[in-house]
Amino acid sequence: MHMIQGKWKIMIMYELAETGERRFGELQRHIKEVSHKTLTNQLRELEDDGLITRHDFQTAEPHVEYQLTDNGRSLIPILDAICTWGDTHIDHNLIDRSLCDE
Repeated sequence: MHMIQGKWKIMIMYELAETGERRFGELQRHIKEVSHKTLTNQLRELEDDGLITRHDFQTAEPHVEYQLTDNGRSLIPILDAICTWGDTHIDHNLIDRSLCDE
């Protein structure tokens, strides 16, 4: 639970599961409410825990891309089960945004 604790970690993981890889700016655009600093910290923690990898491209146009590791991908079915449980047991009027619908 410690590895996925954090307001944005599950959303980051779902986005990477759906797209395969994302640049930092793409993640920030998708998760509109997250600050630059918070997203950076959440990505570092996910990387430190071995759930995502960070690929630094030193090209003419340098950029960084993030991907789920095998361990990160193995968590997605568990997160799906939690999401399904929440859809069944939580009042939808209390939810601002559901990852299950995205």
